[in-house]
Amino acid sequence: MKKEVVIVLDFGGKHKELIARMVRGLSVYAEILPGNVAAEKIREIAPIGIIATGDPKAEMPAINCPKLLPAESDAILREKDGREILNNFLFNICKAKGEYKLRDYIATQVKLIRQTVGTQKVLLALSGGVDSSVCTALLAKAIPEQLTCIFVDHGLMRLNEGDEIEAAFSNRNLNFIRVNAEERFLAKLKGVVDPEKKRKIIGEEFIRVFEEEAKKLGQIPFLAQGTIYPDIVESGGQYGTTIKSHHNVGGLPENLDFKQLVEPLSMLFKNEVRDIGRRLRLPAALVNRQPFPGPGLAVRVIGEITKEKLDVLRQADAIFREEIDKLRTRPSQYFAILTDSLSVGIKGDTRTYDPVIALRAVKTDDFMTCTATRIPYPTLERAVSRITAEIPAVSRVVYDVTSKPPGTVEWL
Repeated sequence: MKKEVVIVLDFGGKHKELIARMVRGLSVYAEILPGNVAAEKIREIAPIGIIATGDPKAEMPAINCPKLLPAESDAILREKDGREILNNFLFNICKAKGEYKLRDYIATQVKLIRQTVGTQKVLLALSGGVDSSVCTALLAKAIPEQLTCIFVDHGLMRLNEGDEIEAAFSNRNLNFIRVNAEERFLAKLKGVVDPEKKRKIIGEEFIRVFEEEAKKLGQIPFLAQGTIYPDIVESGGQYGTTIKSHHNVGGLPENLDFKQLVEPLSMLFKNEVRDIGRRLRLPAALVNRQPFPGPGLAVRVIGEITKEKLDVLRQADAIFREEIDKLRTRPSQYFAILTDSLSVGIKGDTRTYDPVIALRAVKTDDFMTCTATRIPYPTLERAVSRITAEIPAVSRVVYDVTSKPPGTVEWL
């Protein structure tokens, strides 16, 4: 039976992903394509409907198919009105059956992975993020004993995170390799202040460590990646525009002899990936893990990175997250930053001159824009009190209330 598909055509729209997620939430599969896609491609997919996002004056491909044009309007983006509009379009106009069920995804991918890989081995670089963790669990289910995961612990993770990642996969049917490379990364980062230089150094060193470990294992034909759908969309598939490049989109590494990529999550949105993770019984701490930059705490330490600075930030960040986690409704992302500003303080009878910790919490649907979260003052007060009391090197804490724009979610 042919799968029902609704195409979201992107004519420069900012909310294409949100709209596609809303369609999938109504049990109809949605796929995003650039507005300048060839009409032949659309006919090949044979969608039951098309939703155009962006410029409503843009030229639509000449095909005979139900269409929905004003998709960027306030009405369709409001949760209640949007669902009603889409529900009417999908089920009354397009006559959708609503057969897209995420629970079928695991069985489908397990079958596909086994057909692709056969009895051969697969290698995966495990970062500990939601995407790579769910990818690992899915592959372990599909091809037990054939998967090797290399977890490069660069020493830039949050408090106890490396141990939590190792514990989560220690009882699964895979070969788990943890590389403790903290000293190596810190040596490379010594004296580096510029955030882009930090990112470049960490990215290159990560690849070097991974390649060194991979070569010890002999030839493995398949490389697995936790690429998800927004990675592909943002890396250049839409209307000729690249929003941002992703390290896991673009092909196979040149220095290792892999013959094929395995990307079982490449058509899923983040919320769907989390759902798959729950179904695969991953720990809640991993499945619900908030976004975390690839370079880790290196981009949350302003200025030069040292182990001492990282340990201070780890403690402050853990305290802040513990207090926020007690709230019934949590922000989309929340973390601490170790600034390069020094402030006079008092600890006991002693005058101090210590770094300032900044706290950040934001609410967002798509991370394209965000607003600062109005954290209940008692929660904020407890977090500040604990940070200054439990961390000797901190005597002042500030809260960032900047929205995006003009700011960004991360400081660096």
